[in-house]
Amino acid sequence: MKKYIPRIADTMLKKALQASGAVLIEGPKWCGKTSTALESSNSFLFLQDPDQRANYLRIAGTKPSLLLRGETPRLIDEWQLAPVLWDSVRHEVDMRRETGQFILTGSAVPVIDENISHTGTGRISRVKMRPMSLFESGDSNGEVSLHQLFQPDYHVEGFANLGIEDLAQCIVRGGWPASVSQADEMYEKRVIDYLDAVVNIDLSRVDGIEKNPQKVSMLIRSLARNISTEVSMETLRRDMEGSDNDTISVPTMMSYLSGLQRIFVTEDLEAWNPSVRSKTPLRSSAKRHFTDPSIACAALGVNEEKLLGDFNTFGYLFESLCIRDLRVYADYLDGKVYHYRDKSKLECDAIVVLRNGSWGAIEIKMGAGGFDLAAESLFKLRKRINTEKMSEPSFLIILSATDIGYTRDDGIHVVPIGCLKY
Repeated sequence: MKKYIPRIADTMLKKALQASGAVLIEGPKWCGKTSTALESSNSFLFLQDPDQRANYLRIAGTKPSLLLRGETPRLIDEWQLAPVLWDSVRHEVDMRRETGQFILTGSAVPVIDENISHTGTGRISRVKMRPMSLFESGDSNGEVSLHQLFQPDYHVEGFANLGIEDLAQCIVRGGWPASVSQADEMYEKRVIDYLDAVVNIDLSRVDGIEKNPQKVSMLIRSLARNISTEVSMETLRRDMEGSDNDTISVPTMMSYLSGLQRIFVTEDLEAWNPSVRSKTPLRSSAKRHFTDPSIACAALGVNEEKLLGDFNTFGYLFESLCIRDLRVYADYLDGKVYHYRDKSKLECDAIVVLRNGSWGAIEIKMGAGGFDLAAESLFKLRKRINTEKMSEPSFLIILSATDIGYTRDDGIHVVPIGCLKY
């Protein structure tokens, strides 16, 4: 049996169980939700068990409370196969009036319909899991802490052990626990198989509406070609039609994009809307991202060798890798990650905002050649923010693919992604 690799979500789950009667762990298939839930549960119900599934579904349709019996916390894995269990869990939490009763796992955002009459607010809290960050997979040594960067007078010192070739492998492999835990060269095949399942099965299953696999593949490839950009719906549509004589309507494409978000294959990066000094309008378009950059590699047929021969594509995928890790670390700190862009074309790759209003700005650059321009952009952004209504930034960072972490004379921190942790 494979040894469990500790996750950042372990601590988040324990805190959520102490605060709520039930916790929903949601995220993409294959990211480790069930394994993490099992570490904190004392009994379990696997609705996908082929020997018991039909029986469980019959019970759920007759007396669902029977499935909730067991030592707590009780894990209900892939609960969405019997949606009535959502309301059953909520009701049971109300009756027991105790925290830490149930853990639900799911690979799709729940839809409120005739099977679910209540959102679960106040009873069911949520923990979002993603594929493993570089710190969780052991590829980052964690010498620089995002949490400490929010503290005053933090001075960065670190040395990453990741070279460019290592980063290329991390991008193509992804943060999928099965690939991280096995020292083999099958990680490309695993992501390709994952993507095939999304195209041919999962996307149609999420809402029960049959999807055209060819058009789904075209859309995913187009998203992969435009990763880490604010590409518009119309540009995506034209790009898809450019690769095939068939056409796709905007409503159809929107339904496909919505489905990909619901099963956590894509996760766009929303724009930040701060108070600014100037009257320059802000842009509100999201940047396109997958939940893991390896999905884009699988869609494009890109391996490490191809990445190392195409640094333009490498750069966009490296940015997506950094966004994935920043999201994992920010979640732990009860924060969110955004991007910034205004009509004057001033932009910033990532803004981390905590619940208390603290924020920091991050420019993502692979090599040291772009550091000075990145610093200039960060200083412009700091001047543009109205600090009479908002706090000063806690930090300005250049997140890089280089190996040495340090604080520049101008106060900007250079942080290798191979040194960063939560």
